[in-house]
Amino acid sequence: MKQSIVWHEAAVTRGERRRKNGHGSAVLWFTGLSGSGKSTLANAVDRYLSRLGVNSYVLDGDNIRHGLNRDLGFAEADRKENIRRIGEVAKLFVDSGQFALTASISPYRKDRETVRRMLGEGEFLEIYVKCSLDECQRRDPKGLYQKAVRGEIPQFTGISAPYEEPVSPELVLDTERWSVDASVDRMVGLLMERNLIPRGG
Repeated sequence: MKQSIVWHEAAVTRGERRRKNGHGSAVLWFTGLSGSGKSTLANAVDRYLSRLGVNSYVLDGDNIRHGLNRDLGFAEADRKENIRRIGEVAKLFVDSGQFALTASISPYRKDRETVRRMLGEGEFLEIYVKCSLDECQRRDPKGLYQKAVRGEIPQFTGISAPYEEPVSPELVLDTERWSVDASVDRMVGLLMERNLIPRGG
């Protein structure tokens, strides 16, 4: 099958799209435990970028499981495929000259590194949304931890399945210490430092 498939080069290059947009493009990969604040931060950053006129889109893990990945469960192999698919979609956004903000637990380091290798140098920024398990359980916005502790949800990250913290993330956002606004400022500051968006926007 693969022998009959040939990559077709786009008529408009990634560089041309970036110049047209007036900013770079990259994947901002928000990873952390359920309840740590990944979706909240990804959407807050997305809103901030929108106000700056920067093209971005949030690929929320739960939302993607309603459609593209609705056929996947939560066994390790399914989690691996879930992240691979999200990575491939995010890569398309980068190629189109936009920022893709992913909010997904993505518990395994090797899977996050697989996505990093899909992209070019500086196009994958791993954002560790740091929050203790105790605090995530206290927040429990979806009531999932309670169900997991009762055994109603098998393979739940942090309870019956592991979470592997990033070793060298591009940014750590500690949601037990910092407000949403303070975290957004740090994220936007990193993008400016990397010259991915104009400074002083």
